[in-house]
Amino acid sequence: MKKKNAFTLLEIMIVIFLIGLIGSIIGYNMKGSLDEGKAFKTEQAQLRISDLLDLEIAKGADPEKVIEDPRDYLKASGIVKNVGKLMKDGWGELFVIELDGQGNVIARSEKLDLFNEKKAALRGNEELSD
Repeated sequence: MKKKNAFTLLEIMIVIFLIGLIGSIIGYNMKGSLDEGKAFKTEQAQLRISDLLDLEIAKGADPEKVIEDPRDYLKASGIVKNVGKLMKDGWGELFVIELDGQGNVIARSEKLDLFNEKKAALRGNEELSD
């Protein structure tokens, strides 16, 4: 007669615990990567919106009207396929469109500003501990 070698309940629980531990470590590391990706997407969209709206102003559009309704001007440019998607940052929030002191269009994201502040604070804490 052959004796069956089965896993005990303790062995199964240890394996499940290790899988959960490894999964949580990977998930923690992925969160930082996802936020970096959102920040990159937001920065690129900011540049694109600013450039396209500056081009519309250069064509002769009134800067105040461009700021009031940037979606129409982005649609009119013929370059943007999905204006609604471009007008949102990586976190899904709408950009704040405004003019700087020199008449250039600036697209700002409050979530990106918070992310950069948080990132700078973490770097400051690391430098203090070194």
